[in-house]
Amino acid sequence: MNAQGRLSRLLVELQSDRTLYVTDNWRRRLDALDRLESCLIHEDAEADRAMLDQVSKIGAELEASNRDFYESLRRDIRAGSGAHRLMQCTHEADHDEKNAGRAGSERYDDLDVLVSGVLQLDEPHDVSAELAPDMVFYQPTPATQIFQFISRTGLNEQDVLVDLGAGLGHVPLLAAICSSARCIGIECEPAYVASARKSASDLRLNNATFLAQDVRDADFSQGTLFYLYTPFTGTLLHEVMSMLRHEAAQREIRIGTLGPCTEVVAQESWLQTDDTMTPHEIVIFRNG
Repeated sequence: MNAQGRLSRLLVELQSDRTLYVTDNWRRRLDALDRLESCLIHEDAEADRAMLDQVSKIGAELEASNRDFYESLRRDIRAGSGAHRLMQCTHEADHDEKNAGRAGSERYDDLDVLVSGVLQLDEPHDVSAELAPDMVFYQPTPATQIFQFISRTGLNEQDVLVDLGAGLGHVPLLAAICSSARCIGIECEPAYVASARKSASDLRLNNATFLAQDVRDADFSQGTLFYLYTPFTGTLLHEVMSMLRHEAAQREIRIGTLGPCTEVVAQESWLQTDDTMTPHEIVIFRNG
């Protein structure tokens, strides 16, 4: 079958499958959009205008359905009932990933598209061009890892989660949706903080707070669980670990890490973990 024939066959398949538009079939819609995009990349040269118009129409319908789905989740979150529905989405995705043998990685997938649609974070353009010494170029924690982190830590109303180097705030925002914990994001880039605050306000997340400050100037005294996705290295990381050690001398705390900083944190003699030091997965440490 030639390229145009394959694209034509895909269009017929998608046009006849009305289950794609069932509200919660968001992942099937994403898969259909990926298949359309793949066909266009490899077969566009042989597609006629009428066929390209069909591709555009179906793609627009699929994207509109997912936007409606994301907005329905946002309404539930504003009403305080979105946690169960959002976590159900993650459980289904996690089950599929495990069956495919791809779980437990530091990569981005369909859940990140879902999270983007739900949080609707504004991507700021006025970000500082240069990084301060020991700072690391920002990238968000993959959504799969965030949801696993929330589930594993069992966050409740007695917890205060502090994300050190929170970026756009994915971890505190999702934790605030899915738990009753107080969730704080500390980030030195004001543009990121402004975006996170807007998302929290739009979703009515009264348990999510974002502070624009150097993490070394922050008050850690209320935190029970601290999170680091390698936001900094070198001397700065060691300074932060010294601050956390001071807190640990006064009460029980936990620290979740992802990325290269895990090896540094694991060398702290005052911390213990029951986790296997597996690359690309969050490790949770506790004091004493």
